[in-house]
Amino acid sequence: MIKKLREELEKFASPKKAKVYQRFFKTGVGEYGEGDVFLGLTVPQSRTIAIKYRGLEFVDIRILLQSKMHEERLIALLILVYRFNQKDKKENKEKRRIFDFYLAHTKYINNWDLVDLSADKIVGQYLLDKSKDILFRLARSKNLWERRISIVATYKFIKDGRYQETLTISKMLLNDQHDLIHKAVGWMLREVGKNCSQEVLEKFLKKNYQKMPRTMLRYAIERFSKEKKEIFMYNK
Repeated sequence: MIKKLREELEKFASPKKAKVYQRFFKTGVGEYGEGDVFLGLTVPQSRTIAIKYRGLEFVDIRILLQSKMHEERLIALLILVYRFNQKDKKENKEKRRIFDFYLAHTKYINNWDLVDLSADKIVGQYLLDKSKDILFRLARSKNLWERRISIVATYKFIKDGRYQETLTISKMLLNDQHDLIHKAVGWMLREVGKNCSQEVLEKFLKKNYQKMPRTMLRYAIERFSKEKKEIFMYNK
């Protein structure tokens, strides 16, 4: 079955798009996506293949997730997301299996789109009614992608009207050195203001904005009025 999947990937492959993706996802020497290889598929094309091959065995999903090809790793994760959200008699057992599998393979969830298209839908969803300790451990990880997973996973909580975990992890990551964490934290803080409480967001910012990297702050205040933006940006 995995052989047929790869044959379909080749049909969709676009060398022209692949070159663009190689630059966009920073795959050069010393960049965060160093060594990542693209076939040139769009996300909708990857989703189409993932749905078609959603019945893959875990051993084959693991093969895809460990692939050097970016789209194969993406499809593996999209299959997991699709399976996680299916309801059946083995729902709880299957969800736990997918959750554990995901966290056991974070080494291969190694670009920002891979995290952003899966973390809240698997990790966040699974932890809605459970201890959040694993997220705090991930936030302290030396691995960039595990730290991004920790904050993006809270998007699910935000959509559910909850924000405390987002604020806690955001504070933990205030001094992170990586731009991709600055962007992710700012994004989640912005969503807290949008989906939960603008007042809560402003209160958090007033306490922390002077310590926040400028990129993080810009993302967080994106929906503010021009006047409010200036108050935060020009008083750092």
